[in-house]
Order: sequence, then C-alpha cells, then structure tokens
Amino acid sequence: MTPLRFQVGDVQAYLVSDGVFWVDGGTAFGVVPRVLWEQVIEPDRLHRVPMELRCLLIESDEGLILVDTGYGDKLSARQRDQLALEGERRLIGELATLGYRPEDVRLVVNTHLHADHCGGNTIFDADGRAVPTFPNARYLVQRLELADATFPNERTRNTYFGENFLPLGDPRRATLAGSDGALRMLHGDAWIASGVRTMITPGHTRSHQAVIIESLGETAVFLADAAAWAVSLERLAWVPAFDVEPLASIETKHALRDWAFRKDALLLFQHDMGTPAGRLRSDGERWSVEPAIPEMDW
Repeated sequence: MTPLRFQVGDVQAYLVSDGVFWVDGGTAFGVVPRVLWEQVIEPDRLHRVPMELRCLLIESDEGLILVDTGYGDKLSARQRDQLALEGERRLIGELATLGYRPEDVRLVVNTHLHADHCGGNTIFDADGRAVPTFPNARYLVQRLELADATFPNERTRNTYFGENFLPLGDPRRATLAGSDGALRMLHGDAWIASGVRTMITPGHTRSHQAVIIESLGETAVFLADAAAWAVSLERLAWVPAFDVEPLASIETKHALRDWAFRKDALLLFQHDMGTPAGRLRSDGERWSVEPAIPEMDW
C-alpha cells in the first residue's frame, strides 16, 4: 500500500500503512459461521484472513497528528512469523514518502492500546530500551483504556504490552495538561485540534475511541476497531472474538451507523484490505458501504 490522500473541508489527511498481518478467521468474526464470512473475505489455507494496519495522518493547524502506530518493529522473528506480518518499519517509510520524519509528528492518538494499534509508539534504542518513536509528540490515550492496559485481567493480559506505552510516562501522573513524559490522558470525548476530535466507541475495549475530522460541513471518521471492516456496519451482529463487550459493540455500531449516515461521513476502515474508505447507503431495508477510494498518486 502507498499513502492514500483525502481532503475533509480544508483539512488534508492520509491513510498510511504499517503493513499487513493475518489472523484466524474464527477469531476475526467470532460466532459467525465460516460459510458466511468467507463470502466476504477469502481465507488462506490456514483459515486466516488478512488485516491491513492502516493509520491516519492529519495535517492540522496545530501540527502533524498520527492516529495509531501499527505493530512497529519491536516484535521478535517468531512473533512476526506467527502473525505472518508483512512490512518492517513500513509506517516510517510511508511517512518518508510524504516528506515527513518521526520528529515532525506533534500528536499521537491511540484509539486503544492493543499491540497492533500502539506497537509503533516506541522503538528500542541502542541499549535495548523502549523509547518514544516520535520524540517531539504528545501521546493521547483514554484514561480508562490506560488503566485497563496497565492492570489487565485474565482475558486481556495477552493483548496489552507495557513496552508499547509505559516508556511514554508514568500512568499515575499523566493528565491532559501534562505528565513526567510524553503521555497525556483523555477523559471521554475531546477536541484535540482544530477540526479534530475523539469520540468514545466502547465494545472492542471499554474505552475504545474513534477519531473524527470535521471541516466546512464535511466529516470523516477513523473507526479503528469499532468497525474494522465495511461489513461491520452492514451486519452489526458480526462481532469479532476480540471484543471484550460484544453487546456494547453492537450498540456502538448502531449509533455510529445512524450518525455517519446522517452526516454522509467518509468512513475510514483500519483493517479492511479491499475497502479503505466508503460511505453508507440504505434502501430502507438493507445497509451497504459504497467504496470511496482516496487518491493514490504517490
């Protein structure tokens, strides 16, 4: 994938990728029978489906904003093999394609703290210590998400890894105003820059957040794992096994779908290989996502 460029009012933004990984189809689609989901996404011989690692880059008046950071490059060879992960340091390369360095990013927003969304927050330095990948950036995360990641339970402990967020600052001291490091905490929906805001979308995690761009009457929403694929908004009951609160996921998708349809919002899908962006359509009975592919001129 090369960077995909799109405009929301007078805000310039891009979808950039950290690569592709593969997960078990049953995990990706939960209790949905394979005979149904394989009509949408074809599995490989190991019954895995591909998932793009898209991130959102926004050129805001307050500086460069990066939403999510992919897996990054701290994984071992064994971990990369297990994920069939394609593309090492790909995100950094795509930023370079656009003329940007890690030092140029001023704000990093994590939709949540699962490894495929925040692994690129940090890199190993020459001494093997995890340090911020984007040294001049503040990192924004929801307070409840940070608490859940710092003190995981039996189910979630294999999805949160401290090296991806603890080097950014002490979670006990992080606030929106400041901390002893780069880490900042949000408490619910928040405006983070001119025309850019976050919105709590619970279900995948308790405090998952989407990122919305609004400018000159136009709207785009980076859905992350609130709706990882276009089919997530077409068939609301298709809930991934990853989601910690399945019923909340369905309620969130109902609300998102109604809101996005009213706004005619551009939907940005983080993991959908075939549909990076689209708009909702309805004939009164059925819903569909009409692809709206951003420009690919890089």
